Amino acid sequence: MSRVYRDAWGIPHLRAGDPYELAFAQGRVTALDRAWQIEVERRRATGTSAAILGPDAVSWDRFARQARLADTAERCLHALDDDTARWLNAYVDGVNAGLPEGARRAPEFTATEAARPETARHDGTRLEAAGLETAGLETAGLETAGLAPGRWEPWTPMAVWLSHHILFAHFPAKLWREAVAERLGPEAVALFAADGPGTGGSNGWLVPADRTATGAALIAGDPHRFIEDPGFYQQIRLACPEFDVVGLAVPGVPGIAHFGHAGSVAWAITNAMADYQDLYRERLRRGDGGVEALGPDGWRPCTAHVEAVEVAGEAPVEVEVVETERGPVVMTDTRVRRETGHGRVWEAVSLRYPPRVRRDLGFAALPALLRAKTVADVDRALDRWAEPVNVVLAADTDGGLLHRVAGTVPVRHPDNGLRVVPAWEPGHEWDDRPAPMPRREVRGITVMANERGIAAPLGVEFAPPHRADRIRRLLDGSPRWSAGDMAAVHTDTLLPGAGPLLDLLAGLDGLGPEAVRLRDRLSAWDRRMDAGSTGAAAYAAVRAEVVRRLTAHPALASLAGLDEEVPEVFRPWLAPAPRVAYALESLLTTGLLPGLDRAALAEPARAALEDVAARGETSGVSWGDLHRLAPWRAVPSPAISPPVDDPGSVGAAPVEAGLPGDHDCVLSTSSVPGVTHHCARGPAARYVWDLARRDGSLWIVPFGASGVPGDPHRRDQHPLWLRGELVPVITDWNRLTEERHDP
Repeated sequence: MSRVYRDAWGIPHLRAGDPYELAFAQGRVTALDRAWQIEVERRRATGTSAAILGPDAVSWDRFARQARLADTAERCLHALDDDTARWLNAYVDGVNAGLPEGARRAPEFTATEAARPETARHDGTRLEAAGLETAGLETAGLETAGLAPGRWEPWTPMAVWLSHHILFAHFPAKLWREAVAERLGPEAVALFAADGPGTGGSNGWLVPADRTATGAALIAGDPHRFIEDPGFYQQIRLACPEFDVVGLAVPGVPGIAHFGHAGSVAWAITNAMADYQDLYRERLRRGDGGVEALGPDGWRPCTAHVEAVEVAGEAPVEVEVVETERGPVVMTDTRVRRETGHGRVWEAVSLRYPPRVRRDLGFAALPALLRAKTVADVDRALDRWAEPVNVVLAADTDGGLLHRVAGTVPVRHPDNGLRVVPAWEPGHEWDDRPAPMPRREVRGITVMANERGIAAPLGVEFAPPHRADRIRRLLDGSPRWSAGDMAAVHTDTLLPGAGPLLDLLAGLDGLGPEAVRLRDRLSAWDRRMDAGSTGAAAYAAVRAEVVRRLTAHPALASLAGLDEEVPEVFRPWLAPAPRVAYALESLLTTGLLPGLDRAALAEPARAALEDVAARGETSGVSWGDLHRLAPWRAVPSPAISPPVDDPGSVGAAPVEAGLPGDHDCVLSTSSVPGVTHHCARGPAARYVWDLARRDGSLWIVPFGASGVPGDPHRRDQHPLWLRGELVPVITDWNRLTEERHDP
């Protein structure tokens, strides 16, 4: 019989007799604490979220259907080994057991009865809207029907995991690079080779035993994701006779994948920025036998069918799902290329991604990680990791250290990583064996921050080196570190990338008096993006205006409208303003683009400085006044109109308190310069794993452990997270409170 305990922050500590009973308990407690959140993620994974979220979710649902996310998850389940499948099934059983009570707790749901089984077909001509039959919810009655959570299938956690990470390798950037090469020339592509707002990243670092106050290693860091309310990560403890692990789980997915401490060993990851998904330019035609695609060996049949995306308050939207021998079609060019005797021929783009090809999401690594006692155990478990591709740091109490990349990267032609490649040309196929994963010996302090480091052979675009370099400098600044010292690294706000713009402004002459005063303020600024800094606010205002002017510059004018030519899901990678914003340092320093040499850049910089100074918008304004947290919260469609005791509890997440930090600070709180100062992406958690004593470890998440509005642990960690503070990891069972539930 499993038991649930809570610490002072409401974090669940689970105890059970074996791993399967424990997996059931994890699924159940997740359903109790995060019912609405995991229902939304289940629907996003199955392409049925528009049925409860409304028209704004149609673009994602279309992509999820076209990319075959649910079908891929089901294929991966069927290929799973028996023991992992049993463990996964136990988790799903726990979710289904907890959902009725979880739904009663969550005001987003209005129906309280248990969900009825739902129909989810992946092999026919139509995928029924998963969950749409539950609790009497019918297409024609969405205006008055209530919501009930849908039943989870054994493959649902795999679909949720895939949905979270399908864009993690930023394959839409290949569309951007192709367009830049065509419109500005191949040499311009390198100007924009930096991560942007659509890319997940993280900081992580390992301090070996000889550099700590305790004589045992420390691992610390913070994953950067879109800030969601409730949070992306779930603090949890999983204990049974075989293992006892604390860490950050993903709601809806069993185990502790990314950040865990098992007492004798701890591990953490960052996004490797590897390229492991390919886009193919397809030529398709529709004949008597169905849809065909042109490949290296001529025209070959595709699988094709039509599905209906249900939309709350609106008519269903039909989506044609086509899959070629390369992969599912995720973007169609509706322009007719030519007419043939076989009917209309058109172009499209297909996506090839490893789990679809290899039928493996790496879930066998999850229970193996829980059982790990040493770095060698973690290393062996990660040999089974697949998606996403991560850089990993690990340490154990015997002095073992690990620095490696884990995941599946196909071996193929280098052009596949750079652009959309023609499906009909030979040479772009994948080898049967994936690429070997790099590893390095740990020698001293080791940092991972999405830079071009250990994973360089596997990727194309990486983060600038600023965060990694700054973390190394900070850690080199003291001979000994303790767990409590790590918050100072987490919250560092120095912005090294500000130099090129400040240097350009310093060289301007002929400025008006107000612009001179503003420039002098910027010259005296300490380059720290502190929330209370007026200098940081002034810099951000000028930077935003420079970005807007460069985006409109004739040298870049041909990029206008690129984001309007692609599906909405891909637009963050093709919108010119964000691309210019995150490439600003390169644009100001390289001179690679004709028409934008240093002399040409002086004019937009001058105009930006003069305009900001004339408007007086930086007078008395601090960075925190502008840089405010804008978390994402899934809100039921008004067409469903759930009755809620506290209407504000399920409304759109408000713009919250001002934040320190910036995109390239160690405290990476990202806005999009030139578009908005509001922050949508930042530390989705912070952690410090102490190998000397697990109870000496620290962690924090935005908001809190509970996803239930009104729960005392809904937002109790949030003020601390905003201030960069951490709370202790408590593992003494005597300091925990057992939670009782009626059977």
